[in-house]
Amino acid sequence: MNDTIIRPGGTADLAGHSVARIGYGAMALERFTADPEAGVRLLRRAVELGIDHIDTADFYGDSISNDLIRRAIRPVDDVVVVTKVGALKNPGGPIPLRPGQRPEQLRQAVEDNLRTLGRERLDVVNLRRLDVGPGIVAEGEQVVDLDDQLAALIALRDAGTVGAIGLSAVDEPVLRRALPAGIVCVQNAYGVVDRRFEPLLRLCADQGIAWVPFFPLGSGFPGIPKATEQPEVIAAAERLGATPAQIGLAWLLAHSPVALIIAGTSSAAHLAENVAVGGIDLDPATTAELDAIWESRFASAGDPAPRWTD
Repeated sequence: MNDTIIRPGGTADLAGHSVARIGYGAMALERFTADPEAGVRLLRRAVELGIDHIDTADFYGDSISNDLIRRAIRPVDDVVVVTKVGALKNPGGPIPLRPGQRPEQLRQAVEDNLRTLGRERLDVVNLRRLDVGPGIVAEGEQVVDLDDQLAALIALRDAGTVGAIGLSAVDEPVLRRALPAGIVCVQNAYGVVDRRFEPLLRLCADQGIAWVPFFPLGSGFPGIPKATEQPEVIAAAERLGATPAQIGLAWLLAHSPVALIIAGTSSAAHLAENVAVGGIDLDPATTAELDAIWESRFASAGDPAPRWTD
């Protein structure tokens, strides 16, 4: 990446790469199925704004996200592209995904990502376990031992097909079991209104593992609160001249130096707002108010994350 480009949010390590702490989550690219050129333009704008970390998966939008990344991102852009395996497309099903946890399915998913991204090597592959919500549940033959899954991915890493291995939707004991495999990042649902995995974040910080949460602003899923609806977040936004979404993301950056943001959007204006989060400084009083939201309002609810079965 051009050294004159400002790295939004500063930088952190991801699989040995120094990346901007504000990246891009590609799930929103599904919206460009009917206008792929607009999706390419959005990704090019992301690179222009200094984003050099994109999170994607072949199962996003029937491969449309990967296809747009293949078309838009060039080797000279020096963008770290992180993919996921552990789920499969589920056309015609009640939800768009079904479990794909077996080692042979993980290997096939890696091949699918290589093909749709047009690459010979994947920078980082996250194993999307189904240990914790939100999301689908593994049943029957889809209940697979972690060691068997890691063995398949380690073999691909040793062969040079995969650069590094991460985890998604796991608990602390699973991460501790996986540490000898050289885990470089963890993705779990986490944000200012959902801090169930705070101990997992602390373990990542201790181990120098990147923490890349999804749903950093909560979710529209039933039982998962939205950060942008909390009075403390709204009040902070008004005081600092920001949007509530920017405050929620700024809290995440300030909360831990290993935290990376992968907020997604299909809007160039919203993309610019996300990048601008790197310039928001939260004063100690505001930080304390935001820190208190989880314990005061949601912690007693336990695990609110919905689960689905096919």
